[in-house]
Amino acid sequence: MVPPQNSLPVKRVHLIGVCGTGMGSLAGLLADAGAEVRGSDEAVYPPMSTMLRDKGIRLLEGYKPSHLDDRPDLVIVGNIATRHNPEALAAVERGIPYLSMPQALGRLFLEGRHSIVVAGTHGKTTTSAVMAFVLSAAGRDPSFLVGGVLIDLGRSYNLGRGEDFVIEGDEYETSYFDKGPKFLHYRPRSVILTSVEYDHAEMYPDLASVKQAFRKLLELIPPDGLLVYCADDANVREVLPSARCRTVPYGCGRGDGWRGHVRSSGPEGMEFEVSLDGVLFGVFKSTLTGLHNLRNILGVIGVAHARGLSAQAIAQGLASFAGVKRRQEVRGVAAGVVVIDDFAHHPTAVRATLQATRDRYPGRRLWAVFEPRTNTTRRSVFQDEYARSFDDADRIVLAAVDHPERAPEGERFSVERLLADLKGRRKEADYIPTVDGIVARVAREARSGDVVLVMSNGAFGGLHQKLLAALGARAPS
Repeated sequence: MVPPQNSLPVKRVHLIGVCGTGMGSLAGLLADAGAEVRGSDEAVYPPMSTMLRDKGIRLLEGYKPSHLDDRPDLVIVGNIATRHNPEALAAVERGIPYLSMPQALGRLFLEGRHSIVVAGTHGKTTTSAVMAFVLSAAGRDPSFLVGGVLIDLGRSYNLGRGEDFVIEGDEYETSYFDKGPKFLHYRPRSVILTSVEYDHAEMYPDLASVKQAFRKLLELIPPDGLLVYCADDANVREVLPSARCRTVPYGCGRGDGWRGHVRSSGPEGMEFEVSLDGVLFGVFKSTLTGLHNLRNILGVIGVAHARGLSAQAIAQGLASFAGVKRRQEVRGVAAGVVVIDDFAHHPTAVRATLQATRDRYPGRRLWAVFEPRTNTTRRSVFQDEYARSFDDADRIVLAAVDHPERAPEGERFSVERLLADLKGRRKEADYIPTVDGIVARVAREARSGDVVLVMSNGAFGGLHQKLLAALGARAPS
């Protein structure tokens, strides 16, 4: 494979919806590649606005046809834009070339690179971040674009000189003019498939349609490529026959391929041993905890080994990886109470995150504070499953559903029903609809040694900092 050249066929690029996580990262890649980059968004505010301006990227408030009056070489349309977006309409009317974010990434950055796509319903961000960091720590200087900020590096993207490009492969739709999954544009040569489960209810009608999306991804891997897949997931095993390339399994317990076993867990992380086809490969340490993260790491080890990294190099990267913002991220400690931020929203992710937090802080009282705010969690599709997802929590606080009107009437998630189901399972749970009410309750009743796990895919009204401030202001007992 020819070494990649960090140069672009376009010089002036405009991004519609530039402050989104993926679009902001793409803007950074474009700027690092030497393009003159500017973008527009409805809401321009920190931290993304600060990061973009620090890169010399001009930000324009709102969507206006006049933003394209100087005819940029290319317009990139974020999937926040509808077909009625004034700038998207202007680009079409004026004949200005336009691409979706995934199309642009594939066409402008993946030619000549070894694309490592991390896909799956769960674990994409953490796994792709670990993959990128392990390659970076080994001196491979990879490019990467992931859906979260790596704490060690302080960013979610990198334009490296190395051959590898690590991409978080999202199954969500590409744009208003391309309803196919984003990952179909990423030219995969190596793929880590973590899990296949029903999600994105507003896009996929059923599990069968989700499986079909992942089958299409596996069909894209060339015969000389590699699929490293989680054999513990029955749905992953079901889509596996679509792959034409070499396939390598991973999982916990006995079996072929990469297998892991946790030796110990605690506040500093976990120690675990890894074998390949029954032969010990090495003993490793990670700041991450939980079986779901062990599986994520096994996928990384499988691809890293195939890309030529030694067990020692992999171990050094894993041991020094500090984590990803908003994935089991400790936001602070006040009055002896640990406050953790996590992105979990799907019931499987809620369950796994609580188990991992329990592993990290054994013997402590664990609070779970949960806000339903994704398009899927606003719907009743997982109503019953959520009641079984909080078993590892000692205290549960449920927030109001964010914008419930965005779910179809008659299909909306009921926090009241979840509360009743949790109490039926003899769990100590409360429904507190406001952020200030949640802060007041937890700050009043949490005691030193407690761990508060806050789960939301949004800002949650600044709950984390408000809670830490309230705990810090509490009079000593």
